[in-house]
Amino acid sequence: MTESTAFKNMINAEVAQYIADKLVMVHPPFPAAEFMQKVVAQLDALELKARIIMMAKELRAALPADYPTAVAILMQAMCSTPPNAKSNLEGGFSIAPIAQFVEDFGLDHPDVSLDTLPEITKRFTSEFAIRPYLMRHPAKTLARCQQWAVDPNPHVRRMVSEGTRTRLPWGPRLQQFITDPAPVLALLEMLKDDPELYVRKSVANNLNDLTKDHPDLILSVLAGWNEEASDERRWMIKHALRTLIKQGHPAALAILGVGDGADLYITRFEIAPMQIRLGESVKMTAVLENQGEEAVDVVMDYVVHHVKKNGASSPKVFKWLTRTLQPGQTLTVQKSHGVKPVTTRVYYGGRHVVELQVNGRVLASGEFGLVVE
Repeated sequence: MTESTAFKNMINAEVAQYIADKLVMVHPPFPAAEFMQKVVAQLDALELKARIIMMAKELRAALPADYPTAVAILMQAMCSTPPNAKSNLEGGFSIAPIAQFVEDFGLDHPDVSLDTLPEITKRFTSEFAIRPYLMRHPAKTLARCQQWAVDPNPHVRRMVSEGTRTRLPWGPRLQQFITDPAPVLALLEMLKDDPELYVRKSVANNLNDLTKDHPDLILSVLAGWNEEASDERRWMIKHALRTLIKQGHPAALAILGVGDGADLYITRFEIAPMQIRLGESVKMTAVLENQGEEAVDVVMDYVVHHVKKNGASSPKVFKWLTRTLQPGQTLTVQKSHGVKPVTTRVYYGGRHVVELQVNGRVLASGEFGLVVE
């Protein structure tokens, strides 16, 4: 069984039966046998997300036609299980079809649907279910987010920061906030010092998304937040700036107290072997020297320019080290870089350029050849 196959099986016949049993307890007319027959007949051919969507669709067909009545039955069944249940049946993926039900069928009843999201997110997540409501009913949903941002439950507060991410993985982009991020920034202002790391990390992820469309605005906001910031907030800011830091953005590095490193020099950079086959690794050796008279904070990354199918190249930045170099100090560092098959990239043979980026400046470069058979 592959990992992907195992993951999709988090939504299975046992989960469907558990939901059906819960529904019969609170709503005896629920046609459990018919529901199970339809669900089981479709499971094998579907991947994870498709299974969730299918099960939500079958719930819609089996429950009363009136949406508020149907969702009330679902919520009654779901809330018979306490939040933070440990097993997949009592929480987690058994809640996913209910979240999908609200996402797919509740948009004409926003008040009723928005009422369900906090209870759902305490047991699973509502970061995807909230997104169509932000798009269809932005004012109403943002008003709820203002309330949820001060909720005692950290999962509800995180729903605000994670659900409003413009580029949430596996979720539709929130174009209105790409165009105007002000409503999201107002919410993140409320959450930037949340007592839970779980929430602050989500705030950082949201801000990192926004740096891809509004780098100057987010840098200005974070520069202000950085003044007299706590250690916890500084960690959040650094995590929010990670994409800009990888790009060597001077203003992002300056917020972290990292200068341009004018006195830093790479005196040697070697890559060996000069040619590898797919699945093998190269070893990089660099000698970094601080030729100045003051200690310097160093952020060193390396950029691999991957060959594309058309012969052009596409750069990807990899982290190497963060260090402080004393005046006159020389540092020799080594790193292995593997070129191994992954699902997110197709490798093509040819000359791969590698650049060393130190405090945002490219100070050295080398190359290796890749053979793909």
